[in-house]
Amino acid sequence: MNKEELQMVGFEIVAYAGDARSSLLKLLKEVRSGNFENVEEGLKSADENLHLAHNAQTKILSEEAAGKDMEMGFIFIHGQDHLMTTLLLRELIQDFIELYRKNG
Repeated sequence: MNKEELQMVGFEIVAYAGDARSSLLKLLKEVRSGNFENVEEGLKSADENLHLAHNAQTKILSEEAAGKDMEMGFIFIHGQDHLMTTLLLRELIQDFIELYRKNG
């Protein structure tokens, strides 16, 4: 896979992770105001986007594990960073939802 192809995968990961992040932050805002109606839908939307981002990441990992040379650029690395921080955000927001439910 050449550098341009890796950049496109990086953009793909950023887009999916960004959509997941937006869904999660919107959901947190709703939960903080006492609205729990959209919790399952919001988490499902985030999880679908995280799954798509993870699939793109796995494609690259599989190719590299198979011995293909990869010319990593900043965009792909940025995508990785974006995905990992959004995965962490997903876990934290799940905890916040439970806390707001208990204390609401």
